[in-house]
Amino acid sequence: VKCVEVFKEFYQTKTKHRKLTWQYSLGTCNVVGKFQKKPIELVVTTYQASLLLLFNSSDKLTYSEILSQLNLSDDDVVRLLHSLSCAKYKILAKEPNTKTISQKDSFMFNAEFTDKMRRIKVPLPPVDEKKKVIEDVDKDRRYAIDASIVRIMKSRKVLPYHQLLSECVDQLNRMFKPDFKIIKKRVEDLITRDYLERDKDNPNTFRYLA
Repeated sequence: VKCVEVFKEFYQTKTKHRKLTWQYSLGTCNVVGKFQKKPIELVVTTYQASLLLLFNSSDKLTYSEILSQLNLSDDDVVRLLHSLSCAKYKILAKEPNTKTISQKDSFMFNAEFTDKMRRIKVPLPPVDEKKKVIEDVDKDRRYAIDASIVRIMKSRKVLPYHQLLSECVDQLNRMFKPDFKIIKKRVEDLITRDYLERDKDNPNTFRYLA
């Protein structure tokens, strides 16, 4: 956390128009598993390491306890637990000993685990990470477009659509090149959420609802 904060402060001194988003799911780190036969260095993702470190202070953890402590989605936790207890390298022992993850399962550090290698990489089940990153970027851009539209309409109160579009594009061009169709969708969404309304006499003119 300290390193993240230091880098964030450094990055903000370099640019004011870009948002720094941390993709923790793409990080890797090395942890040493102190197994009975020999220590083995495990090359794991940041999330896998976070999960394994929970067993430094607990002998046994239920699925719900792990979910609560990691504060991740169900899908993420299932992938992590599957990679560590059901796949090639069974770093964790699971009760019951099945090949799938259930919310009723319990997990323990598998002290008897061994491997001929002294350093192993523990892979995660495949997922379309690129798709997830794109979805996150799209979500951030929708928020940015909403904020820009509201900011413009709050100061102008009433604007024709073409002028609102032009000012919105000018503001957002500093961060990314906005899609006109997306801006139109965000305007419609803001109308349904009672931020804006169409002028009764001219449907191409919008009013800001204070």
